[in-house]
Amino acid sequence: MGAGEARLSIDCGSAGTQAVLAWADGSAHVLSFDGNPSLHSASYVPANGQATGQPAAFIPGPRRPVEDATAGDGGGDALEAAAVPLRRVAGEAERVVGQPVRDVRVVVPAGWGPRRRTWMRQVAHRAGLPQPRLVEAPVAVAGYLIVAGVRVPVGAFLVVCDVGAGAEVTVLRRGPAGFEVLATLADTAAGGTAVDHALADALIGASTGEGQGASRTSVADSVRVAKEALVSHPAVTVPLPDRPPVVANSAMLDEAVRPVAWRVAQLTQETVAAAELTVGDLSGIYCVGGSAQLPHLAAAIAEHTGVAPIVVPEPALAAARGAADVGAVDTAPVERVEVPVPPVRRAAAIAVPGFASLALIWQCLLTAERHGVLGLYYSVTVNWGEFTMAAVMALLACLAAGTVLGSLIAARSPTPGTRTEGGRVSVGILAAVSLGAAIAGLYAVVTSQYFGMPVGPYLKWALWPIAPVSVMAVAMALVAARQWRVPHGGWSALLAAPTGSIVAATLGMGLIQYSLTADRWPNRILWIDTAGRVGGLLLGVAVVMAVVTPLMFRLILAAPLAVIFAAIVSRRAAGMLGVIYAIAVATWWATRLWSRVLRPAPPARTAPATGPVRADMSPGGGV
Repeated sequence: MGAGEARLSIDCGSAGTQAVLAWADGSAHVLSFDGNPSLHSASYVPANGQATGQPAAFIPGPRRPVEDATAGDGGGDALEAAAVPLRRVAGEAERVVGQPVRDVRVVVPAGWGPRRRTWMRQVAHRAGLPQPRLVEAPVAVAGYLIVAGVRVPVGAFLVVCDVGAGAEVTVLRRGPAGFEVLATLADTAAGGTAVDHALADALIGASTGEGQGASRTSVADSVRVAKEALVSHPAVTVPLPDRPPVVANSAMLDEAVRPVAWRVAQLTQETVAAAELTVGDLSGIYCVGGSAQLPHLAAAIAEHTGVAPIVVPEPALAAARGAADVGAVDTAPVERVEVPVPPVRRAAAIAVPGFASLALIWQCLLTAERHGVLGLYYSVTVNWGEFTMAAVMALLACLAAGTVLGSLIAARSPTPGTRTEGGRVSVGILAAVSLGAAIAGLYAVVTSQYFGMPVGPYLKWALWPIAPVSVMAVAMALVAARQWRVPHGGWSALLAAPTGSIVAATLGMGLIQYSLTADRWPNRILWIDTAGRVGGLLLGVAVVMAVVTPLMFRLILAAPLAVIFAAIVSRRAAGMLGVIYAIAVATWWATRLWSRVLRPAPPARTAPATGPVRADMSPGGGV
């Protein structure tokens, strides 16, 4: 294939550089350097006539800015030195393709600002590469996960732990146009370099009787080989320059890894908290990078967060592979919207308040007492509490159907914004609020016309009680449209009102209305009064079920409140009881809005357990 169809992605890590060639047909080729898929990023460049091995001419890698990369008094051409691995990659890519590649993507850390990005572009230009597209490493990894078949719906959150020479942990949200970085934290002392240093000190100490940190450079290559071998072997022999070889065992590697693993786990927890999310909001935690397969790393993250992380296959190449395909992920067309069929539980959450609303308004109309002379009505006695509750139930039924309404609208809308998850939910909630208010207003108009009375009082009792819930629903629609946060359990679960409370409230108000309007024959007075008291008890229990969630608190509060409601049941108190239930529903919605959408509880921080093993993993130990 031609160079115009090829994409070259380069991941210049602090320790190694990986590169991938990808083509439009989906095929990919990992570039190899002397038979190794990874190329050392560090370079030595003579400065002011010095020998090549002088420390002043050591350039750690292309990711180091010019003021950090040039060491010593004279310094060297840091830009030229940083371009050495990229120039090697460009040459290998040209050899494979047959001509220079014009589409180049370079992976950079998520926390980089304009200065560092400018530095990387200058390095690429010095290496002879065309103007590269800079792709943030966690975004590239997320794109690789999508291509690999991992299900990450729009609006979902995930964590990428990039553990290479250092560690960078990032929280991402998938939006309609791609992935967005919400929070990122990095620690250069929490990666493979820190493990190498600790293992080098242990090996040098074992050979001389004491640690010699200054000799780390001379044994760096031997330490890296030993570290990779100890992942799958219990012990290896490590040759050391100018001293006898020593035996490195898995216990030495464990001692070197535990502080680093503990710090990466802490960094993961802190990044999730910085994004104002809980662990329950995440769709997964994924580990990538050259040091992602270190022992104890996954266990430490699982212990801190309560979620077992997934180590991506070929973790060192995940960012480079993802950067090669990230354009296709970002520009993928939005799929056709399918209108979901609600399961039985969700259908019940929609149907129960709907039928409750119809039952209450039907009883309110049929049992209203008309007062007049010679067939002319001059007043009508209506149970305003029952009328109010009918309007509240109508709104709850519409909100429970909000996601279905949104899907119906999106399926027939030409606007792309309404086809995303956030757009569908937002439009659905707004449509539900409008429909619920329209039904409540319709109740008022129909009832006033049925009795031939002014519509003003009926509108007041129908619309004012549902106003607080409507305002909070609009706030939820705004959150969904901006895709700031997806509540735990999804929007459908959040919009569903408590069915038990609705059933209890409907039965309670129905019994109260029956006790107020039934013919009081002498032999039925006791049963009628009892029905009214039972209705008050049920309505009190319904209020507690709407306001309080823990079962123990429900049991404590339900008894006194139910007794009070049963005691005050009367024609005058009926309206007040209905308004109290409307306030309870508004309180329930306010609690859901605050605790699940605006301010979900941050993840609990896990303190290290006591004991010799945990002491070795403390943040201060060797990091």
